Amino acid sequence: MDYNLLMKLVSRMGTRLAMAGAETYRVEETVRRILQCYGIEGRVYSVPNSLFISILEEDGTPITLLSRIEDRATDLDAVERFTNLSRKICREQPPLEQALEWVSQTTASQPHFSFPILLLAQAIIGFGFTFFYGGSITDGLCGGVCAVLLGIVTRFLSILKTNSFFQIIAASFLATLCGYGFGALGIPNDVHSVVMGPMMLLVPGLLFTNALRDIIFGDTNSGINRIIEVFLSAAAIGLGTGAGWNIAITLWGEPIWGTPTLHSAVEECIIMVLACYAFGVLFNIHGWGSWLCAAGSGMTWAIYCLAVTLGFSPLSACFLAVFSATVYSEIMARVRKYPAICYLVISILPLIPGSGVYQTAQAAFQGDAQGFVTYGTNTLCIAGVMAVAILMVVTTVRAWGSWKQTFGFLSGKNLSK
Repeated sequence: MDYNLLMKLVSRMGTRLAMAGAETYRVEETVRRILQCYGIEGRVYSVPNSLFISILEEDGTPITLLSRIEDRATDLDAVERFTNLSRKICREQPPLEQALEWVSQTTASQPHFSFPILLLAQAIIGFGFTFFYGGSITDGLCGGVCAVLLGIVTRFLSILKTNSFFQIIAASFLATLCGYGFGALGIPNDVHSVVMGPMMLLVPGLLFTNALRDIIFGDTNSGINRIIEVFLSAAAIGLGTGAGWNIAITLWGEPIWGTPTLHSAVEECIIMVLACYAFGVLFNIHGWGSWLCAAGSGMTWAIYCLAVTLGFSPLSACFLAVFSATVYSEIMARVRKYPAICYLVISILPLIPGSGVYQTAQAAFQGDAQGFVTYGTNTLCIAGVMAVAILMVVTTVRAWGSWKQTFGFLSGKNLSK
């Protein structure tokens, strides 16, 4: 056994998954299973920016490898490809050189959308969520322009290797200033919606979802680290939008707030499917499976609207919708052999409290203490309800899987006797 090659293999697999935005438990289990398939017991510890792997040679000599994870992104196609590759390696147990070649081939063959396609997706998201938050068609077009500006700024700053939080501050500042600029020209009806819609591009939906799943699976350190990142991202959005709001008032005076447009539940579901499909493009999801992910978002919002119509409170309706979305993601993951996180993060996007983050930040910069407490508390309550709903489903599924594995093992043992 070439232990150095083995460590190189599992390190590459783990870091590729972590860089793509995979959950902590997926990274650790992938490394552990590959080691086990080659007859090696190992210790694996993953945090958002590092991966530790330790094994023992036959003579008891320890080998420990630390891999730094620097460039993290949301690439759900990579999560799916490397998850499937790990299953193939465990199933076929190829020579280590061949397994490493498979990793290189998988990395090289990954498809990516072009920058113009990504900008188009961002425009659709800006339009869709502006419409979803009560904007008119004209408001949606303004939101789409702001979203494109946001995407260009983020791409430019990422090329310059700037800090991600500075990117969020700068992008949210310019997008907010652009939205209020449209308001000063008298183009949109509801300036709030024009600003809130593009901000969904900056709301860390995958980070929030992974943080909840990490805590659920007992990876407390990773979960807390991710939760801190979520709060820092929210603070960065608040700083950017607040600075944009203050400068806009200085330049053009207090904007005239319009009345949000009321849309039917059917219209909202349709626009959510389209906007969340565009999010799938940003998350690098390819094939017709991306429409299944987007369909989950329409289903989630439909369940929320139905629950509210039946008399449920908004928080209760949110719980039912997220519960259903989590069940949907677990079912689709088993039907299509695709990671559940890919379905879950898209399906719950309509309920991610992006508007709450914006409203809380705006209340803070306006000195509205009561509004800050009200919006902030409501945002935290929504996040807590979503966490409980995901916790119940995922914990039940994992418990069922463990029971079935144990029962199957015992049954096989009894039959063999």
